[in-house]
Amino acid sequence: MSSQTPRNIILLWLAWIFILLGFQAWTGMRFQIKHPDYALEWTPIDTALNYKLDKPYLNEPFMNQQVAFDSEYYLSIATVGYADPKVSSGEIHGERVPLNYAFMPFYPYVMKVVVFPLKVLQLTPIATSTLAGVIVSVLGTLAGMLALYDLAHEELGEAGGLRAAFYLLIFPAGFFLAMVYTEGLFVGLAFGALAMIKRQQWLWAVLLAVLSTWTRAVGVALVIPLVIAFVRTGQWRQISLTRSGIKYLALALLMFTPLLAYFVWRYSPWGQIFQLVEDNYFGRQFLDIGPSLSGWTNAVLSLFGTNHQTSAYYMIEIGGTLLGFLACIFTFRRYPEAASFSLAVIFISLTSGYPQGMHRYVMTAPVVFLFLSRLGKHPAFDRAWTILSTLIMGGMALLFAADMWAG
Repeated sequence: MSSQTPRNIILLWLAWIFILLGFQAWTGMRFQIKHPDYALEWTPIDTALNYKLDKPYLNEPFMNQQVAFDSEYYLSIATVGYADPKVSSGEIHGERVPLNYAFMPFYPYVMKVVVFPLKVLQLTPIATSTLAGVIVSVLGTLAGMLALYDLAHEELGEAGGLRAAFYLLIFPAGFFLAMVYTEGLFVGLAFGALAMIKRQQWLWAVLLAVLSTWTRAVGVALVIPLVIAFVRTGQWRQISLTRSGIKYLALALLMFTPLLAYFVWRYSPWGQIFQLVEDNYFGRQFLDIGPSLSGWTNAVLSLFGTNHQTSAYYMIEIGGTLLGFLACIFTFRRYPEAASFSLAVIFISLTSGYPQGMHRYVMTAPVVFLFLSRLGKHPAFDRAWTILSTLIMGGMALLFAADMWAG
């Protein structure tokens, strides 16, 4: 990495933060969006003008355009904790359970840590948590950009590595990287783990993979590139009952640590409530093939339906998913570890139930940006993709800021 590369990435990142947040503020001043949103079956209820009246975490005026929908739960956990009576809840087995329990702990707990120095600003507790959430998200994004550069520059050079980092920022779902959502922190941890795997820095790779798993459950898929990379090094051949061989056995077992971290959490009291809330209120399950297939069939048919809001929304969902699969296919030979992780992320998300937010999930597949950066060597593609992706991201960022469904 040349001395100019980190500086250029940091300058690009800073510019993106100010431009994106400024754009959301400007659109709020200039546009009046007509509610509700009819993009999906449930959105007319959850985007009605009175939807947020009983949601204190979504009503705080400070940086309100950076919070919507699931932000409520991260802010609640960071401000009060999981057992928060003021957050949305549901009835399970005759008891009211805060829906916070459907969300992994690492992102809101990092927010809690960042809140402490921010108390000097004397903002309200919710405003302080909001600022902390955005800070954690954008710092994670910077780490993800640096990791993408590290993954890309050997094949694509300095310009290609910087291009991959840039394409991450302008991806149609790229605005989520600066919102009170987990995407920013997750890409920093997951992409960082893959960069450490590439360098065979096993302890750092495993640590980042474990933290990724506790940020979003799909982070457990990092066990796949860890095992692939370890096998490719040939170090497994050194495993034996000798003193040196046991060291390699321990190293081999270390590759499965993210899986252990997932099961430790999954069978803890947190994890058990998580599954109950997911099953009863969010409709997400691992390999939920039947409902997923039905949902995606309806999504494709909606492209030809009369509800143009639904058609426009699923154009992005389907287009992003197809791009993700193409990227996995065309990068697998050069980047087997990153491609295997990306394929697992896309497949798990694709088959988890009702199709929504796929462009957001695809954004956490690093080979998408390696693939686009390779295509971007051609100036015409680079300019065309930049225009297309930026315009779509701008539209989605506007919708999110206006409390409309953006994935």
